[in-house]
Amino acid sequence: MSDLRQQALDYHALPVPGKIAIELTKPAETARDLSLAYSPGVAEPVREIAANPENAYRYTAKGNLVAVISNGTAILGLGNLGPLASKPVMEGKALLFKRFAGIDAIDIEVTHSTNEEFINTVVAIADTFGGINLEDIKAPECFVIERTLIERCNVPVFHDDQHGTAIVTAAGLLNALDIQGKRIEESRIVCMGAGAAAIACMELLLHCGARRENIFMLDRNGVIHAERSDLNEYKARFANPTTLRTLHDVMAGADVFVGVSGPDVLPADAVALMAPRPVIFACSNPDPEIKPELAKAVRDDLIMGTGRSDYPNQINNVLCFPFIFRGALDARASRINEAMKVAAVEAIRGLAKEPVPAEVLKAAGVEALSFGRDYVIPKPMDARLLPRVARAVALAAVASGVARCALPDDYMLVD
Repeated sequence: MSDLRQQALDYHALPVPGKIAIELTKPAETARDLSLAYSPGVAEPVREIAANPENAYRYTAKGNLVAVISNGTAILGLGNLGPLASKPVMEGKALLFKRFAGIDAIDIEVTHSTNEEFINTVVAIADTFGGINLEDIKAPECFVIERTLIERCNVPVFHDDQHGTAIVTAAGLLNALDIQGKRIEESRIVCMGAGAAAIACMELLLHCGARRENIFMLDRNGVIHAERSDLNEYKARFANPTTLRTLHDVMAGADVFVGVSGPDVLPADAVALMAPRPVIFACSNPDPEIKPELAKAVRDDLIMGTGRSDYPNQINNVLCFPFIFRGALDARASRINEAMKVAAVEAIRGLAKEPVPAEVLKAAGVEALSFGRDYVIPKPMDARLLPRVARAVALAAVASGVARCALPDDYMLVD
């Protein structure tokens, strides 16, 4: 572990500090270049944008620029360490945007005293960007912040901790249930965790066909049920009218366990209580709610997924957020709506059912992959994710009425 620590510190410090930089996209070698780039030539696009703000997409980098914004109140699994401490994570997010979808992203860390201050700061700078990715903001504040920003900003706002996690979880879960011979409409679902990611996961599963009465959510105080008086409005949506109170109570006969909580909170004896052919997505990182070896020791009929790359079925947000933004930016969507999220789910899950190219196998370090218990969701390095997900999202933006430009018929089509 000490070696990994030093390697990580060296990676971030050398040869220059940080993980992102700015590059020029136009020549700047001659006096003529500079006169076009700045004064007096720059006055011409200024006039065009003043006459029609949409021209910012033609004459500036706005259409391919995303702000990655945080207040540092929920950094990875480390908690509230403040805005500046979140900067390496936000730079990392910017790196992933560029690496996987060719999107330029810049990190912005906001210091504030109230939600209103944070919201007003983001609204004031939003038009600089083509989209805004919120990151590492704790619940329940994140719900208010995102909802308000969606209403007040003219560009799409997306809290990846909520919706990115939900989209990838839903895609993998629907495929796993198919393999297990089950339908989501009939599945009993246990969700360990009641924060931003957990609530977003369950909300999206409802859009995918799950039934609210079949969802049992737990927080630190046990099952979230209708008789509790300590629930915020977001948890209260999942207050099940049930007499069940403990994890073991709700795990009896459960078809699905989704963990977005903490390490080692799911005991093996609870797994043993699940229905035949269960699905467990234990997504706490780096240590899952139950280790796959332990879960499989008591159930040889389960499908298991984690957030880790060293086990099959990695539930990783990088499978969706760069490509969702690619499609949203290219359609100039005013927001990322439920139709676009569901389109991303279907595109991701559909790709897992196709033959896997040799280059993906090589990058994954495996000899073969085929749709089944150990491959319910694509690998993050699968280059087909970009065109498939971006096209699905952009077309959904058009169909749902939030796109503000036309797409070419061959947008992101590949042979």
